[in-house]
Amino acid sequence: MQKGLVVITGASSGFGAEIAKLFNKDGYPMLLLGRRVEKIKELPLNFENVMVEKVDVTDFNSFESAIRKAEDKFGKTDLLVNNAGLMLLGNVITQDPNEWQTMLNTNVMGVLNGTKIVLDGMKSRKHGTIINMSSIAGFKAFADHAAYVASKFGVHGLSETIRTEVSSSNVRVSLVAPGAAETELLTHVTDKNALSDYNSWKESMGGITLNPVHVAESVKFIYDMPQEVNIREIDIATTAQES
Repeated sequence: MQKGLVVITGASSGFGAEIAKLFNKDGYPMLLLGRRVEKIKELPLNFENVMVEKVDVTDFNSFESAIRKAEDKFGKTDLLVNNAGLMLLGNVITQDPNEWQTMLNTNVMGVLNGTKIVLDGMKSRKHGTIINMSSIAGFKAFADHAAYVASKFGVHGLSETIRTEVSSSNVRVSLVAPGAAETELLTHVTDKNALSDYNSWKESMGGITLNPVHVAESVKFIYDMPQEVNIREIDIATTAQES
């Protein structure tokens, strides 16, 4: 049986890169999207059936164009992993509102854009899976995370809403909510106090947070279930993370 196209956003590092490695190992045709395509091309992948495109997920037209280009080559999208996201920590009193908008655009609108692009085709084929990468901050509040929490609560809400709308068409919408993890999310934080507090919290857990490999394994586990089985949500964190 021919394997369907796997589309992964934010594939240059962290969760996206590890997810790409797993699906590549199993021989899936893939479209890997990101703004740093040079980093994607450095991943240890067999690029024989991999397409890499520079895409900002907030740009609907370029996002759709990249997916259609990959579908013309590999066939229709059977899995979309909406992984691209930003975490810009800061107190709402002092944080630049532009950072709020940046997070909402990427973390919420980017997910909606990808979903809209592939969903109609999945419904017509009565087959397909969308896995949205959220966060434990999508159902729990954390200090200095107000706008980020708002964006991830949004991902939780839209995922559950769309799931109910398409379940009768045998299309799966699932969500993975990691806790603190060893990714590059913190590299864009401009608030030094918020970053210092985060690192102190991390040290209270022994200084080591979640390995992205295990988050990728959770995504693969969801997808590998029969189409008639939808694991709606996985919340995953290190055992030492209490909150």
